[in-house]
Amino acid sequence: MTFLEFEKPIAELEGKIRELRSFRGGSGDVDLTAEVGQLETKLGKLLKETYAGLTPTQKIQVARHPERPHFGDIVDHLFEDFTPLAGDRAFGEDEALLAGLARFRGEACVVMGHEKGNDTESRIKHNFGMARPEGYRKAIRLMEMADRFGLPVLTLVDTSGAYPGVGAEERGQAEAIARSTDCCLDLTVPIVTCIVGEGGSGGAVAIAAANRVLMMEHAIYSVISPEGCASILWRTNEKANEAATALKITAQDLLKLGVIDEVVAEPLGGAHRDPERSMNMLGDALERSLRDMAGVDGHRLRELRREKFLGMGSKGL
Repeated sequence: MTFLEFEKPIAELEGKIRELRSFRGGSGDVDLTAEVGQLETKLGKLLKETYAGLTPTQKIQVARHPERPHFGDIVDHLFEDFTPLAGDRAFGEDEALLAGLARFRGEACVVMGHEKGNDTESRIKHNFGMARPEGYRKAIRLMEMADRFGLPVLTLVDTSGAYPGVGAEERGQAEAIARSTDCCLDLTVPIVTCIVGEGGSGGAVAIAAANRVLMMEHAIYSVISPEGCASILWRTNEKANEAATALKITAQDLLKLGVIDEVVAEPLGGAHRDPERSMNMLGDALERSLRDMAGVDGHRLRELRREKFLGMGSKGL
C-alpha cells in the first residue's frame, strides 16, 4: 500500500505489526499474540484520530490516492452487463470519460464517469481523467438516449478538470461543457451523481447537475484546484494550503452549504484501505437515491433538479 505523507506514523506502526507477525510465524517458542493485539488496537485508534481530523490539504491527498477505486473498478464491482459505447458521432472517442449501458442491482441504466487510470500506461491512455469536448459530447449523446428510453443515469466524477489543451479549446471545450450541463438539467429521468475522488471545475459539473449529488467522505469538489487558485491569486503554489481551506472543498463543508445532498462514508483510513467495502457502501447510497425517486413524474424530476441548482448559494451564508 502507498502511504501518504501524513500517514508516516501509521506506516511505521503497520511495519512493526508485520514484523512481529513474521517473527511469530517462525519456529521459535515466543508467543507475541498479546503484543500484536496491543499494536493493532493502537493502530485502529491512530487511524481513527488521524482521519477524524484531516485538513483540507490532507483530504486532497486522500482524494488523489492512486489506489482509490476508479470508474473501471466501480463498474466491475457494482454493475452487470456493462456495454461501453464510444464516440460523439462528430469527432472521435475520448478515453477520459467512459460511458455505456449496464444493469445496476437488476435495473437497466446508463452509467458514465471519468477514468484516471492506475499506472503510467493507463493514465496516459485516459489522459489522467481530463476529458476533451468529444467526451462531453459523448455524455450528451448517451444522456439523450437514456431520456428517450426512460433509463436512469448514474455518473461518477473523478477529474481534476476538463483538459485545457489547445486542441480541446479549438474543438469547443467551453461549449461542450455548457451543453452537457444543460443536458443534465433537461433530463426527465432520474440522474444521480457521486464525486468519488476529485470533482474539479466545469469538467465535473458537466456530468454532475443531478437530482441527487453524493460525495465520498474523503473526496473533494471545487470550482478550481487549490494549486490553480493559489497561482492566480498569489502567483505561487506555496499558498495552495490556504486556498484549499478557503475554497471549502471537503464533503463536510459542501453538505453544510447545500451543494451536495449526502456524504457517503468510507472505511476507516479511506477508500484505498478497503476498496471492496467502500464500493459496496457507494452502491447502497446510489440504490437509496434511485429508490427515493422511483415513481416521480419525469417533468417533476426536471423541475426539482432545476430548482435545486437555482437555489444554491442561499444555504449556510
